[in-house]
Amino acid sequence: MTNYRFAASKRAAQRHSDHARGPGHSPQFTYYGAGNPTVIPLNRRIWPLVALALLQACASQQAAPPPAEAAEPPLPQAQAPAPTPPAPPPQAAVPKKAKSAPAASAPAAHPPSAPLDAASLPPFEGRREVVIEPLRGVKTVDRTIPAEDIWQRIRRGFGMPDLEGALVRRKTAEYAREHDYLQRIFDRSRMYLFHIVEEIEKRGLPTELALLPMVESAFNPMAYSRAHASGLWQFIPGTGKRFDLKQNWWYDGRRDVVDSTSAALDYLTKLYEMHGDWHLALASYNWGENAVRRAIVKNRKAKKPTDYMSLRMPRETRHYVPKLQALKNIIANPGPYGIDLDPIPNEPYFVLVSELPDIDVALAAKLAEMPVQEFVALNPGFSRPLIRSEAARIILPADKVAVFHENLGKQDQDALVSWQMYRPKRGETLGSIAKQFQLSIDQLKRVNGINRRSSAIPKLLIVPMDAEAKKEAGTLPIMYAPPIPAVRQVHRVKSGDTLSSIARKYRVRVSDLKAWNKLGRYLQVGQEIYIR
Repeated sequence: MTNYRFAASKRAAQRHSDHARGPGHSPQFTYYGAGNPTVIPLNRRIWPLVALALLQACASQQAAPPPAEAAEPPLPQAQAPAPTPPAPPPQAAVPKKAKSAPAASAPAAHPPSAPLDAASLPPFEGRREVVIEPLRGVKTVDRTIPAEDIWQRIRRGFGMPDLEGALVRRKTAEYAREHDYLQRIFDRSRMYLFHIVEEIEKRGLPTELALLPMVESAFNPMAYSRAHASGLWQFIPGTGKRFDLKQNWWYDGRRDVVDSTSAALDYLTKLYEMHGDWHLALASYNWGENAVRRAIVKNRKAKKPTDYMSLRMPRETRHYVPKLQALKNIIANPGPYGIDLDPIPNEPYFVLVSELPDIDVALAAKLAEMPVQEFVALNPGFSRPLIRSEAARIILPADKVAVFHENLGKQDQDALVSWQMYRPKRGETLGSIAKQFQLSIDQLKRVNGINRRSSAIPKLLIVPMDAEAKKEAGTLPIMYAPPIPAVRQVHRVKSGDTLSSIARKYRVRVSDLKAWNKLGRYLQVGQEIYIR
């Protein structure tokens, strides 16, 4: 038991004074605890406080009754009472230290008692249960188990902070109403999503980025914007060159599925490292990194917030991230929106085939035993109906590679090409050249990517060598014409709408609306008008 004794007697006071005090020092008291007595000096200001604390401590020890043994309930005869662990010794109440007292004036504290040894405790005799089900309300994800389909894999990788607000709710409702439009996007994405998700996960990026081509191009690899952006990821020419996407008369890397995906993810990574915020990175991808940087500086000078929703930006950029969030909301939980997501196998859809000779697009598709349209959808980077060996590789469905090589081996190697290059001579026109090779002007323009309204003659043309190529010139996919502008929005005609009012709403020309849509003389309520 801890004892506190005051050096009250004159003899004790003198002994302590001779032992521990010098002249002019404050009173002292002796602490008798475990071990030798300890002399603690006191000054006049804190002496009353320490004395009061010691009196309270002594009173609490004297008032504490000795521990009584509690009566134990009777045990069954067959069960012996378990040994009781020794109770820890009682401890004195520790008084609160006054704020004005210095650290040296408080009595020394007891060292903490040693922790109990688990080996010395009696064995557990109670009821045992094994928990098999996960804790209620705790969501667990086992990433060692492969996802059943690509949608599940995308959901597992969501990592961006959610954006909320009225605009997000509005965009979610707009997408949810356009079931047919969404279904077309999902159908086109089946070819590309596995590869995109693979590349995203290699870089440790959030899988929301796999949905970005839905906003950018509706997963149309030939989409083309008014700003001359092209491909799934909508690269403009300058940005494409920055990220090593080749662009020439034969090939446009901005439309190449593999090359453009790699470039887009590299660019998005750079933008995120620049801002440390995915919403600002996405705004930079759409609006331009310099434009977003200037908007941030402007808000910072005005002592305003610099997050995505606080910046002043164009309408398209303001709606950009809410569109992505809306698609995320729908794909995360499609049921409440009445949307049924068809599973997409979580396996590679295509592979790369390299070391090929010059070959016609139509013949390559024929050797792979697949439609030309599907072949072009996987190889949209080729701008002409002839694939040159310099292209290095083509993309084929994984289940078509073996049959392609088998059929290629049987093919006459001198019969792989039916198109040739032609350099126009001085004085020739498109009409005269078309007549020379027995083509219509429209067919000649189509295979050479010449605008229908243009009469300019390029320095280099590609023309057919035989009747088979002439026949193909009229059946090749429209992808070989000038790229198709991407659909920015779909307007559903309401009562009172006119082409002029719709054009004003979306800031486009009436002539553009007519060119983008097959319009009759009158608009019909409920009719869809595509805004590109």
